Formats: sequence, C-alpha cells, structure tokens
Amino acid sequence: MKGSKTARGAILAGLRPGFHLGRPMRVGLYGGSFNPVHAGHIHVARTALRRLRLDRILWLVSPQNPLKSAGDYASLDSRLAQASGLARGPRVLVTDIEARIGARYSIETITWLRRRFRGVRFVWIIGSDSLATFHRWRDWRGIAQRTAIAVVSRPGETLRGLNSPMTRRFAKRRLAEQAAAGLARRTSPRWTHISAPYHFESSTALRQLAKPPTRTAE
Repeated sequence: MKGSKTARGAILAGLRPGFHLGRPMRVGLYGGSFNPVHAGHIHVARTALRRLRLDRILWLVSPQNPLKSAGDYASLDSRLAQASGLARGPRVLVTDIEARIGARYSIETITWLRRRFRGVRFVWIIGSDSLATFHRWRDWRGIAQRTAIAVVSRPGETLRGLNSPMTRRFAKRRLAEQAAAGLARRTSPRWTHISAPYHFESSTALRQLAKPPTRTAE
C-alpha cells in the first residue's frame, strides 16, 4: 500500500521512472515560464547544479506567470517539450508539476513539495535579473522562510537586484559565495549570490525576433 501511494505521488509530481527525491537530497527548484527556453536558462541551471552541489534539479515550467501578460505565451505543452529537449541529464527533470497540483504561485509549489518530500533540502533558484522584482511575488517573505534561495548572475538589473527589498530584508541572512556549496544545509531564511559569466540570451528578445515584421503603409 505504501508503495502504491509513493507511486501515485511520483506520477502527480511528474517524476519519471528512476528519478526519485528523498532524504537528505539537495534539490534545486528552478521555476519559470521558459517562454521560450534558451541557453541563458541552461547556464543558470548548470551553474546552480555545480556550485550548490545539488543532487537533483527540477525545472518547474509554469502554466502562467501572474506578473506577466498571457498574450505572448506559447502553450504549456509546447514550452514543456522545448525545455525537456534542452535540459537533459540524469540529475535533471523538467516537470509541469504546478499545473498538476493547481499551483498558481511559487509559494504554493514550495509548500506542496516540502509536505510531499519531507527531509529533502530544497533550494529556490533565480537569475539575478529576477531579484529586483522578487518582492512582488506572492508571499515572498514566506518563500524565503521556507527554502534557501540561490541567486545566479544574469545580465540586467543585477546592481538594483542586490539592493532590492528582499536583499535588504534578509541582509543578515546572506551566505558568502565561497560557502554556497553548503547553502542547502543551512536553516532558512538563507540566501547567496553566485557570480558567473553572463549569458546574454533572453526570452523577451527571442519573442521579439519571432514576431513577423510590422507592415508600414506605402
């Protein structure tokens, strides 16, 4: 009976056969719309996987980012397939768990995962370009209280992000970059900033390139 419950939980979480989460694994959570996915996303994920010494990393493909317009969104199935084609490896899983459990906000996803996979040490991963607006996320303080946060360098607004409401609120809980490998073992709230070479691809730029040219009147 216990095995069947575990199997159902794995299916619900979108885990593939042979990919399991358990105590005391260090697991990165990399959420986003990935609309479209690009090499910059891969760069952030690989940097976090290596520098944080993670056992697993989950790409959480969001059905819809509440802070962004739905107008330019590709379908979830399309974005999921695209991300799955790029983000590969035995320690990597691309999942639509948020759609499966009906989570609209990151705090809901984190809360569900912590309850489902007790003993797993989760780390929330974001690019530094998202740090400046992190305080606009639903219950952002609750996110920081529930899981460690790793901020990986990305082009754009890095300096503003490092002086954001989130970094000021938890300034005393910042972990030195040299100790980032131990972040998952620390008691939350705890966060760190990881310096890495910039990768300049962006989803916004790629969407603009994909748009047909605007016709001008003759």
